[in-house]
Amino acid sequence: MYAFEYHRPATLSGAVADLTKADAKALAGGMTLLPTMKQRLASPAALIDLKNVPELAGIGREGDHLLIGAMSRHVDVARSSVVQAAIPALAKLAGGIGDPHVRNMGTIGGSLANNDPSADYPAAALALGATIVTNKRRIPAQEFFTGLFETALEAGELITQVSFPIPQKAAYMKFANPASRYALVGVFVAKTAGGVRVAVTGAGANGVFRANALEAALDANFSPAALEGVSVPASGLNSDLHADADYRAHLIGVMAKRAVAAAG
Repeated sequence: MYAFEYHRPATLSGAVADLTKADAKALAGGMTLLPTMKQRLASPAALIDLKNVPELAGIGREGDHLLIGAMSRHVDVARSSVVQAAIPALAKLAGGIGDPHVRNMGTIGGSLANNDPSADYPAAALALGATIVTNKRRIPAQEFFTGLFETALEAGELITQVSFPIPQKAAYMKFANPASRYALVGVFVAKTAGGVRVAVTGAGANGVFRANALEAALDANFSPAALEGVSVPASGLNSDLHADADYRAHLIGVMAKRAVAAAG
């Protein structure tokens, strides 16, 4: 590693002020930032540790929305009785992220802000129609994810909370890389009052995306059988040493059917 400043603000305003320092980076769980720093792929001049900022903590329910603070760890989401009661699919998703070390350190806000194309939370946010709340504004998930490792967040903007509308039914299924547990393909299916939403992670060349053909089929008949003969084209999907685009296209259909069956 190399020399850098370390700041540990105790308020949201203090954290935002520290982020205005030249080449400062916010530190949530550090599951992506610290490894890239060790590999010297990133070299921020200052790290702003968000662990002690109270405005970023907490999990609760308000009416028909589940509210999760940005610094909630994956293990917190997985074990929360509030999450398990409101959106059990989200609790299950969190419990399947990485390994115990990752789940005990990584945070939902850090995962969404990083927008790794194989991460799990982006699929949940997009399928559930979540709203990403920041210190400046409220961003619909559909507008938040803008490309590989890219989001709509601006300089000095921090995720403070994620608001998830509670669906009628939902489930998430993924085909995980056996080493990293990242999704080669992950599919989150949600049946809402406004219709069915299907989001895919791990497969898109531009990151998480909605599968419109699957949504249309499930709107007409919410059952695994409705997806027979419905496919997602391989064009625009990732192709790498783990799986080519055609295989990922096939997996999307398989994981979608499993998710619908699990949602019941």
